[in-house]
Amino acid sequence: MHAGPILRLRGIGRRFGGLLAVSDVDLDVSDGERRAVLGPNGAGKTTLFNLICGDMPPSSGTIELYGEDVTTRPARARVKLGLARTYQQSKHLLGLTVEEAIYLSVVGVEGGRLRPVYLPRRDREMRERAREAARRVAIDDKLGQRVGDLSHGEHRQVAIAMALAAQPRILMLDEPASGLSRGERGLLTDLLLALDTSITLILIEHDMDIALRVATNVTMMHDGRVIVEGAPDEIRANEMVHDLYLGRGHRDE
Repeated sequence: MHAGPILRLRGIGRRFGGLLAVSDVDLDVSDGERRAVLGPNGAGKTTLFNLICGDMPPSSGTIELYGEDVTTRPARARVKLGLARTYQQSKHLLGLTVEEAIYLSVVGVEGGRLRPVYLPRRDREMRERAREAARRVAIDDKLGQRVGDLSHGEHRQVAIAMALAAQPRILMLDEPASGLSRGERGLLTDLLLALDTSITLILIEHDMDIALRVATNVTMMHDGRVIVEGAPDEIRANEMVHDLYLGRGHRDE
């Protein structure tokens, strides 16, 4: 276990012209934590994810990952430190099979490019990692199918499998339940609850039943700022959260 927070944000902000999308965010995430980042549309959640992952630079503030200042370091450097993520919109090469897509995720982490020399043992190990990741998200029955032929829910499963195949220390999921059926949401919840405790989970999710069941700690954002943090029960009972987002049904449960 890492002493102190493994992810530490101080004064993080991001401006797009005259729009301040994220403003003065402080955030500490501990090793093995399950953290949900919640808020209405436009709260700045995905922008915050993009800043943490290195997809864009902050306009202000600092980001530390496992004690290293990564504020100006590119996304690939953060991947090497063990960070993996998914996106709201799945980004797949639709002509690949499911196994090939997940396998390429492994290749990227292990060196970032395909090798000119075929190494049978090494290739077998990486393909088994890909198949094991597919099994963990229950998409292994589709390994030989083209990604482009899959349903929306299956695209979500492939995206999570690709992230897991990278063997992350921190897994960041951006609205993984978006567009899923009730059955697929149940499968996703079971998957997240079963994640090894060595993996730290940071989750953006609009499905409150999933988010508040999986998370141990919740960060609530509004207008680019963190407005409240607490345990799921505290978030359910918070009047400000209720007024902004949850609705009376969750507060009164």
